[in-house]
Amino acid sequence: MFLTSRQSEIVELAKSHGRVLVEELAGRFAVSPQTIRKDLNDLCDQRLLNRIHGGATFPSSTENMQYEARRQIAAQEKQAIGLAAARLIPNNASLFINIGTTTEAVGEALVDHHEMMVITNNINVANRLRLLPAMEVVIAGGVVRASDGGIVGEAAVDFIRQFKVDFAVIGTSAIDADGALLDFDFREVKVAQAIIANARHVILVADSTKFERTAPVRIAQISQVHSFITDHCPLPSFRRICSDNNVELIETDAAADRSEGFI
Repeated sequence: MFLTSRQSEIVELAKSHGRVLVEELAGRFAVSPQTIRKDLNDLCDQRLLNRIHGGATFPSSTENMQYEARRQIAAQEKQAIGLAAARLIPNNASLFINIGTTTEAVGEALVDHHEMMVITNNINVANRLRLLPAMEVVIAGGVVRASDGGIVGEAAVDFIRQFKVDFAVIGTSAIDADGALLDFDFREVKVAQAIIANARHVILVADSTKFERTAPVRIAQISQVHSFITDHCPLPSFRRICSDNNVELIETDAAADRSEGFI
C-alpha cells in the first residue's frame, strides 16, 4: 500500500481532527479540489478514510472492517498461525472454532486431521470442514450475521453451553496492553465467553496488528487463555503478563527464524 507524502499527511490530519474537507485541503496543499478528491477517493478505496459530502472522516474505532478487507490483512501470518494451532490439536479431539478470519485459517489447517468433532458458529468453517469425511461438524443455531457468516445471539450461547470440549480456538478484534481481549459486537462476545467457559484448553489466535487496534467490548483477559499464537508479540509488558499467568506464547515469526538459522 503506497501513499504519497500528501496522502499520508491527509490521513494524519483526519486522525487528529476527525475529518478533513476538500476545499480546506486544496488551500493547504495549493492544489486543485479535483486533485484532493482523487486523493480522498484513493484513501477511501484503501479503507483508511470514510467518504462524506465535501470531504472524509477518520474511521471510528467502533467500526469493524468489512470481512473481505479483514481477510486480506496479514494473510500469510494468519496462515502460519493456523498451521501452528493445528499442531497443538491432536486427532480424535473435540473443539470449538469461533468467528474470525484467523480462526478460519485454523480450520483450513485441520484438513489432514481425522476423527474430529468440530462445533462452530462460523459458517465459513463449517462449509470447509463438512466436505471432509473424517470430520463431524456441528453448527450453532442463532442469528447469522450477514457481513461474515458468523452466528451470534442468545440461541448460539445456549447451544454452545451444551458441550464440554477438549480445545477451543478463538480470535479477537483487538488486544489491549493490560491483557484485555476486545471485540466490536457484544453478541459475538457472549458466544466467545461461552466457548471459553466450556473448553479444557483455550487457544487464542491473533496476528500482531491486533495490538494496534482498539474495540469497545471485553471478551476476556489473556489469563483465561492457555495458549496464544501470534506472528509476533511487540509488547514486553504483554509477554510478562503471559509468563505470569502461565500462558504459552507461540510466535510463528520466531519459529520461522529459528528454522532458517537466524536465531
